[in-house]
Amino acid sequence: MTDRLTDPRRTHLPGDGHMWFMVLGDLFIFGGYFIAYLVFRTRAPEQFLADQQHLNITVGVVNTIVLITSSWLVAQSVQATRSGDRATAIALVRSGAGCGVLFVVLKIYEWATEIRAGYTNSSEFFSFYYVLTGVHLFHVGLGLLILGIVIRELRNPRRARVSMVEQGATYWHMVDLLWVVIFALLYVMR
Repeated sequence: MTDRLTDPRRTHLPGDGHMWFMVLGDLFIFGGYFIAYLVFRTRAPEQFLADQQHLNITVGVVNTIVLITSSWLVAQSVQATRSGDRATAIALVRSGAGCGVLFVVLKIYEWATEIRAGYTNSSEFFSFYYVLTGVHLFHVGLGLLILGIVIRELRNPRRARVSMVEQGATYWHMVDLLWVVIFALLYVMR
């Protein structure tokens, strides 16, 4: 009899229902933020565009690359866990989390730069900027906590479960997806 993890004909939704409920709930809430941003942007497109010019697109691009790389590393950790290579899985999750920490450092640097330049939440654009990136940063922090739990679970052979790594990866990929949309809305959309 083949195991469902090793049988290529069998597939399953990674994670569990609780994690998917949380992920879909977060996507719904962020969707509301995104719609509100777009509504306010259509009311004052010139002001939003003028304020948007003050963002450092290079930092935004680097942060995007960092999070996409992180998601790839975490996805690879799922594969390593499925193949029974816990040591590689741990190293990959650590590397993915390291990218997450780099994202946080870059975001704090970007915020500090904007605030020093006088771009606080005094305009609608920057109010949305700080709320969207701040709520996202909270989710990055929660994701780093979840990845830490995944590492702890992987270290213990009796507790190491593929489902736990899949759940951590599911949440982390949601964090990455949200950043890609935020990056597109705040940095790229003209």
